[in-house]
Amino acid sequence: MAMARRADFNSAALGSGRSRRHIPAMDAIRVDNLTKRYGATLAVDGISFRVPAGATVGLLGGNGAGKTTTIAMLLGLLIPSEGSIHVLGQDMARDRFAALARMNFSSPYVALPHRLTVAENLRVYGHLYNVQHLDRRIAELAEELDLGELLRRPAGQLSAGQKTRVALAKSLINRPELLLLDEPTASLDPDTGDLMRSWLERYRAESGCSILLASHNMAEVERLCSHVLMLKKGRIVDQGSPDDLLSRYGREDLEEVFLDIARDRRREIERVRA
Repeated sequence: MAMARRADFNSAALGSGRSRRHIPAMDAIRVDNLTKRYGATLAVDGISFRVPAGATVGLLGGNGAGKTTTIAMLLGLLIPSEGSIHVLGQDMARDRFAALARMNFSSPYVALPHRLTVAENLRVYGHLYNVQHLDRRIAELAEELDLGELLRRPAGQLSAGQKTRVALAKSLINRPELLLLDEPTASLDPDTGDLMRSWLERYRAESGCSILLASHNMAEVERLCSHVLMLKKGRIVDQGSPDDLLSRYGREDLEEVFLDIARDRRREIERVRA
C-alpha cells in the first residue's frame, strides 16, 4: 500500500501546469526481458511485452504469478534486476518522472487516507498532479461515477464497492494517457460494475488512453481487452486476443482457458486434438 501511494506522491514533482500532450503513435508500454529477483526467488522471469497506444491489454495470472511485481516495476516503485521498461516513450530507469505525470494507477486494495473526505482526497491528488480547474474536474468525476452523495463522507466510512469507485475516480483525476488498473471493479455489484466498464470503454475511446488491466474477472477481460498476457510463475506462458485464446484452447470463455493454464492442461488438450 505504501509503495502504491508513493507512486502518486512521486508525481507531485511532476505536474508542470502544461496542457496534456497528444498521445504519440508509439507503444504506451514496452517491456524487454524484465526480471525481478528477491534473493533466490524469481518473481518475474524475463518477460517481454508491448501495450500499443490506445489499446487495453489484460495481465492475467493466479496469485503469485508476478502481476503486482510487474505493475510495481512499471510504476518505478521496484527496480528491475534485469531488463528495460519504456513508458510513453520514456526510459523508466532514467526519466521516470517524465512518464509518471501522464499516467495513473488504481487498486481498491490501496487505502486512501481514512480521515479525509472523498472530496478532500480527490483534491489532494488533484493538486499532486497539478490539475487545472480542479473543482470542475472533481464535479465531473462525481457525476460520471455517481459519487455526489459520497463527497463529504470520510473515506474510512465507505463500503468496499464505494471505495472501488473512489479509487477509480482518483486514477482519472489527471486525465491520464496510461492507466494501470488492478481489479478496477472488485466488490462492485453487477449493475455498478457494468456501468464502470462502460465508462472505461468510453474514456479510452474518447481520450485514446492506453490501459493495462490486471483482473480475475474473465468476463471483464473478454469485454475490455484486445490482447491478453497469461502469467504463471513469473513468466508469460501464453498470449493473444481473447478470441485467439478461446480458439486455441477450444473453450467457450476465458475462465476455462485460465483454468487450463493454471492446471497445466494445454498438453492434454493438444494430445486429444491430435
